[in-house]
Amino acid sequence: MNYEFCIRTDPGLARENNEDSVTVDEPTRLGILADGMGGYNAGEVASGMATTFIKSELGRWLAQAGRHANAREVRRAMEICVDNANRSIFNAANSNPQYSGMGTTLVVGVFQDGRLMLGHIGDSRCYRLRNNQLEQITKDHSLLQEQMDAGLITPEQAATSTNKNLVTRALGVEDAVLLEVNEHKVDPGDLYLMCSDGLSDMLDDEAIAQILAGDASLEQKSVQLVDAANANGGRDNISVLLAQANSGSKKRGLISRWLGQ
Repeated sequence: MNYEFCIRTDPGLARENNEDSVTVDEPTRLGILADGMGGYNAGEVASGMATTFIKSELGRWLAQAGRHANAREVRRAMEICVDNANRSIFNAANSNPQYSGMGTTLVVGVFQDGRLMLGHIGDSRCYRLRNNQLEQITKDHSLLQEQMDAGLITPEQAATSTNKNLVTRALGVEDAVLLEVNEHKVDPGDLYLMCSDGLSDMLDDEAIAQILAGDASLEQKSVQLVDAANANGGRDNISVLLAQANSGSKKRGLISRWLGQ
């Protein structure tokens, strides 16, 4: 399986600074997105620390372990790296008054041929478009999600709730945090979208699916997603990470045709 990646982040229309951070380590097929929270520029600090630390530490482990590490080993490496990042952010918040209370959401994905190991904390999301059908494959760690799970409110009521941004789990807020990790089978043609709530709060699933299913390039789709979120109000920072899965055999066949084989 071959993967193509594209990232884009935008401050939106209502905020001067951007507290989101998004990065890809293409050699190890590692994608990370974080949405920071906290006063002053503390949110930027927390999200930046998360993506930088995890990319460095987990990327180094993946480079050494190779693409053949099994699911259990990858899961454990993800948990250890995220735990170390959590402690770094928590310690920084407690040793610097202006960073007090800072934290960040997190989505981290390791793409290994036909498998995605996906971890998340908070309400930043990952979606999968497969055969033109969009599915949210992370479940928000939020008050709204807990209320829906308990049957207290409907998804329609949640869409207009004023409690949208109350997360029940965040990186760096406490000295320990639980990373939810799930394994997903990847099919050729799958398109994965990681995003901050600046996108998912502005666009419903139908609008996201329509853009992802279009004929535009990956980069053009990232621009279209951000532009659409801004067109609908752009009330928060907007970040997207796109990962397109393609069959490795198709690419080799194309190269062979170029070589006349």
